[in-house]
Amino acid sequence: MGLRIIVCAKQVPDPEGPPSSFEVNASERKVIPRGIPPVINPFDENALEAAIRIKESVGASITLLSLGKSLSRAVILKAVAAGADASLLVEGDAFEPSDLDSSSTASLLAAAIEKAGGYDLILCGRQAADTNAGQVGLGLACILGIPAITLAQKVEVEDGRVRVERVLPDGYEVVEAPLPALVTVSGELGDLRYPSLQAIKAAKALPQTVLGPDDLGVDPHGLARVETVGLEAPKRERSCKLVEADTPEEAGRKLALVLRQDKIL
Repeated sequence: MGLRIIVCAKQVPDPEGPPSSFEVNASERKVIPRGIPPVINPFDENALEAAIRIKESVGASITLLSLGKSLSRAVILKAVAAGADASLLVEGDAFEPSDLDSSSTASLLAAAIEKAGGYDLILCGRQAADTNAGQVGLGLACILGIPAITLAQKVEVEDGRVRVERVLPDGYEVVEAPLPALVTVSGELGDLRYPSLQAIKAAKALPQTVLGPDDLGVDPHGLARVETVGLEAPKRERSCKLVEADTPEEAGRKLALVLRQDKIL
């Protein structure tokens, strides 16, 4: 059997959406995106690109795994068409993103992976664009009891081991681990390729499995370990000062004085 890769891909509100479309609901302690379409988390797209490169290099089967309340099939289809071979969707009302923290998400993904069968390599994005927590990948590896390598800018597989170039503040280091293993992928690896129209049409025929809460054998309620105790929009204060002067030179001097007094300069 060839190399089996699972890519965890979260659907998030498009990070390029206008900030004004995000509504802060302080009473429910939630951020509600209004009219912003879902996309695959950009870092998870990097992870999928890493998987496709491995597939092109040594051969592999790629399964795209996504968890959520109501997953957009069009978003999944486009991601699968880029180069995956199948998709595994964990979907249901119990999987409301705002009710899941990193711990519960990792637990549910682990249950889905165990349910799906074997794997050799799990790839995740370094963090999600909506929470920026960066904890799910490591939590998933911990639950599954496999080694984890973070912040990959290059991923290669050879002789039963994964070799990773890992991003550092002033360069990179090379790290290896035996398979099975989990790797979180950083943006330095490169963008996900665009699928062709023909590939998108062909992707509609690829296997897709949908699991609900009952299929996992795990109660999603009570899995969360982090509680949001408060959430509010930042208060924006504005003030205006007029600088009056008879000449441009005098205006410049007075403006510089005001900026120094306000500790802007």
